[in-house]
Amino acid sequence: MKSTTAQTFGIASEDWLFEAIHRLNYKTFVEEILQHRANPDKRLVDRFHHENTYIVCVRGDCLLGMVAVRAVRPFSLDQKLANLDSYLPPGRSVCEIRLLAVEPNSRSGVVFHGILRALHDYCRAQGYNLGVVSGTLRQLKLYRHLGFVPFGPLVGADDAKFQPMYITLEAVGLRPERKIPRLRKENVSKSCVSFLPGPVTTSAIVRQRFGDLPRSHRSESFRAEFKATKRLLCDLVNANHAEILMGSGTLANDAIAAQLSLLSAPGLVLSNGEFGERLIDHARRFRLSFEILRINWGEIFHASQIQEAIARHPEIRWLWAVHCETSTGILNDLAMLQDVCATNDLLVNLDCISSIGAVAVDLNGVYLASAVSGKGLAAFPGLSMVFHENELTPAPAALPRYLDLGYYESNDGIPFTISSNSLYALRAALERRSVDSHFTRVAQLASWLRAELRTMGLRIIGKDKHLSPAVTTVALPPTVSSRTLGKELDDTGYFLGYMSGYLLERNWLQICLMGEISELELRSLVEVLRRAITEQSSRSGTQQRHLLKQTEPGRAANSSSW
Repeated sequence: MKSTTAQTFGIASEDWLFEAIHRLNYKTFVEEILQHRANPDKRLVDRFHHENTYIVCVRGDCLLGMVAVRAVRPFSLDQKLANLDSYLPPGRSVCEIRLLAVEPNSRSGVVFHGILRALHDYCRAQGYNLGVVSGTLRQLKLYRHLGFVPFGPLVGADDAKFQPMYITLEAVGLRPERKIPRLRKENVSKSCVSFLPGPVTTSAIVRQRFGDLPRSHRSESFRAEFKATKRLLCDLVNANHAEILMGSGTLANDAIAAQLSLLSAPGLVLSNGEFGERLIDHARRFRLSFEILRINWGEIFHASQIQEAIARHPEIRWLWAVHCETSTGILNDLAMLQDVCATNDLLVNLDCISSIGAVAVDLNGVYLASAVSGKGLAAFPGLSMVFHENELTPAPAALPRYLDLGYYESNDGIPFTISSNSLYALRAALERRSVDSHFTRVAQLASWLRAELRTMGLRIIGKDKHLSPAVTTVALPPTVSSRTLGKELDDTGYFLGYMSGYLLERNWLQICLMGEISELELRSLVEVLRRAITEQSSRSGTQQRHLLKQTEPGRAANSSSW
């Protein structure tokens, strides 16, 4: 059975992990390398155990790999090689790297490289700029490739020889400094890392608030939380009003269509992807009078296109568009849409479901806009919002009660039951996020991710300057199936977008950075993805060569004689 839990890298800090370290130590250095004598307990406690810091990789409660760091002299290498410092570059802050071990079934590269990256970050944070290691002879080529420099004579027993080596911090390159977490049960047992557009990976405080005892939506404490949450939402996007609904983004867009129906005026709906098409469907189901402006998926709207459509239909009084088109990642120009609508005295309405919380959004002057809790805001799914510029009045003769935004407003936003658990989780997510730094960080991660994907020869839909940093859509080559690749990544604990019909139809894969994603998790995903694509392409190539052989002249005739 394949594991469905993602790898997590960090510093061992609990007894269960130390016990796993002793057993991997035994398996590697007693049973495999034959460096120590066997014992019936099948556990090997390192003699420097209490001075070691262990950088580990775990999946759930399983230890996949480890390495130990120690800066207390004498090192174990001091005892094997006289005048150790004479072999090393002078003026260095030195640590010893020991007990590098990875479970045999996890030696595909992801675990090994992830441990080394975490080791680099830890050493940099501690001020170490040179590490010494005794490298096993059978891996010398790998050590050299990583930047290790051999020095001095071989050390160790005749049946377990090692090459002393060192590596400098600059040899592995400088990366942004990151604090390596101390691993505990509660932060290594999560089932997956979500790179979906929703549901997304949430923070510990969001999960904690979601688990609070439920409260009545009529209680004073709930009303206070509700009011504070609405204020946070409006402040985030510079909106005058917000209504919170129990339901998905589809419900919020139905509520917008319902509100537009009260205008009794024609409009214009823009579409450059799957979710633009869904706005058209919302408008049709409410029997709105509207024109459609379509462009190709992956392209952006220009002011001239919209102006021409308005000129052809001067009766138009409102416009409805998707801000971030989730199917491609295209980020339509909000400021341009606002300017065009202001110039032509149109009410601008937006689907901001994949943009709010993921990029900076200013809804000043926007008539109606939809959002959800479980995407860029990094809370749980289940709540949707409609922001509105003006006060609204109920329309009991024209609209269903659940879609009447004026009815919400007339009841202080709480006409029906609202989950206190979902609301508290949303408020925690809003309070946790430092918006400016979050947007900058997501943009940096997206830039790095797209550069890495391009080194794999993959094509990204759209141009970077027109894309949301939170959504990257990848067109896979014919040799790679998005369905097969997506399932393989599911099995490793990395959940990507691939199952939507419009993605399967085009053989596209999506990587979204909407939730609580660390740099280390993203780097690990890229390595898993790189390997999986290479393996699937190789299998496909082998199959194609086999088919070609089957159809070579003469071979087919011989085959048919059976």
